Amino acid sequence: MTKDEGQSGSTPRYPKGYAKRYALALPSGRAERYPYAERYPLGLGRRKTQAVRPRAAERRLSRAPICLPSSVFWGQAQLRVLGKGTRTKREQITKENIMFCEQCEQTASGNGCHQWGACGKSPQVNAVQDLLVYCLRGLAPVVLRAKELGINTRECDRFSCESLFATMTNVNFDQKRFTKYIKKAIALREALKSQIQQTTDNPTTWSEISNYEPDYNESLVEQGQNYNLELIGKSGSNVDIFSLKLTALYGIKGAASYTFHAYELGQEDESVYQFIQQVLATIDSQDLTLEDWVNLALEIGKFNLRAMELIDAGHTGTYGHPVPTAVPLNVKPGKAILVSGHDIKQLEAILRQTIDTGITVYTHGELLPAHGYPKLKEKYPHFYGHFGTAWQNQTKDFARFPGAVVITTNCLMPPHEHYEDKLFTLGPVGYAGLNYLPATEDGSIDFSPVIQKAQELPGFTEETTYRKVTTGFARNAVLGVADKVIDAVKQGKIRHFFLVGGCDGAKPDRNYYAEFVDQVPDDCVVLTLACGKFRFFDKEMGDIEGIPRLLDVGQCNDAYSAIQIAVALANAFEVGVNEIPLSMILSWYEQKAVAVLLTLLYLGIKDIRLGPTIPAFLSANVLQLLSEKYNLQPITTPDADLAACLAN
Repeated sequence: MTKDEGQSGSTPRYPKGYAKRYALALPSGRAERYPYAERYPLGLGRRKTQAVRPRAAERRLSRAPICLPSSVFWGQAQLRVLGKGTRTKREQITKENIMFCEQCEQTASGNGCHQWGACGKSPQVNAVQDLLVYCLRGLAPVVLRAKELGINTRECDRFSCESLFATMTNVNFDQKRFTKYIKKAIALREALKSQIQQTTDNPTTWSEISNYEPDYNESLVEQGQNYNLELIGKSGSNVDIFSLKLTALYGIKGAASYTFHAYELGQEDESVYQFIQQVLATIDSQDLTLEDWVNLALEIGKFNLRAMELIDAGHTGTYGHPVPTAVPLNVKPGKAILVSGHDIKQLEAILRQTIDTGITVYTHGELLPAHGYPKLKEKYPHFYGHFGTAWQNQTKDFARFPGAVVITTNCLMPPHEHYEDKLFTLGPVGYAGLNYLPATEDGSIDFSPVIQKAQELPGFTEETTYRKVTTGFARNAVLGVADKVIDAVKQGKIRHFFLVGGCDGAKPDRNYYAEFVDQVPDDCVVLTLACGKFRFFDKEMGDIEGIPRLLDVGQCNDAYSAIQIAVALANAFEVGVNEIPLSMILSWYEQKAVAVLLTLLYLGIKDIRLGPTIPAFLSANVLQLLSEKYNLQPITTPDADLAACLAN
């Protein structure tokens, strides 16, 4: 075990005034403005004078023009508005306190984060993440050339996926870890160049981005900022091209993350790796049309579907197909470990290493569906229940859990000092000062420090009242009773299916999803997946002819399973997927959700309702295009959306 280098435990996790300036939970009925938005009205979304209200129905959907830095003189940045005129505005901005990030749903004021990340990411970390992505974009052409020559690039492919994963929202906040990633990216690139030179007699001329060498004696933060501004500047005045470049970049981050999950499960596909490298290389292109970028985004959806299929194969091949399983929500006396994230392989490693230790293992967040895998439940009797809810509640959940806590993947929030000593991270996850569990050469992890910490902590002293939820309704479980489902639909006993799920978050407008499910009529069935389920996962909804009205399909990557259910039902009724009585009411937060959305669009699925807000990186024209072609639309109010779905 190592300590992530960087800030000490006494260092403030947020800048002074952060909570006040970036608070997401607003009192009901009040309209407040972010002071930040008035000073830095950058990006898409609300104008600087627009009030932020808690309900989605009250939110304006009009789009402001993108405001992007066109040139930077540190101490004074010149900002150019693209799209509507060419006015300029000057703001005093400290050299290392400017950033451009709008990759998640909770970007400050709905515009994008330009001074401090709403996720807790500093401008400095954001800049080195951007520099890492720049280095990966430079590595990609070298990898593609090596593939043409038959050179094995698997190490580079896996590294690119892990590194992109690390730059996703709420994964890694450790600036020094990103410096190590950058150094490895350059080392892999140069080693691959040498192999290429030895393989062919024809010398290769590399572009500037593939020859870039970071100056480690100078600020990597400033270098990252400069190359991010270069990406922005190269888009010229075409805001729609820039919007689609960001869509491709964020989508490929999500797809790469799923590909990394699949690799850990022993599932790899060369075509997926090649496509990821192609997208990274294409981000630098200046000659693609709007249609080209749209097609690239849809191709990301295609390959993301394949990545999710690989994860499904890894999970079901190793742990069996999920079966409906009651999961206790109570606790029992004894020492305890809590495992959060998505990584079922690492969960099993913890279970294996805690056999006969007297420690009970609980899941948190998106690991709830792990209880549905029969081989895990059969093999590890100390794998007991689920503790807490979604990722955004972890500061409360982790604080009150009296044992060790392991974060295997996203989402990690900046930790509170009173529980950080019992918090452990691994893989691409990290935060400066936290306990980090490095992998050995064979990829395994020694969890003995976690076990030791759990033994030191008090654990639970008494058993609480038994409560449960049921998970495990993946495609095999649902399709196993397909005849009953089809008969119930034909007999009018099931009127409609709703897929209500996706990423959860902290905004109060996300209560929409619980309110929506509350209003679903008794003759309708709700399927759910990902952490969005925690808004209503313990709701008692009863059943229809023995078919539960609330079906937990699984994790976010189990969107693959949900898609297979929809396709099977469409085939059974001999209609297209868009013609079955199914409505998708989705919530999004980070880049995995972007990749899943692109997958659904690639499959031609229409009438998706997306919220709580439309992505800030979608320009008005791109949003209009998606609305016209796929009828992609924002959520409004639960009653209005429910009525519209049932009317169709």
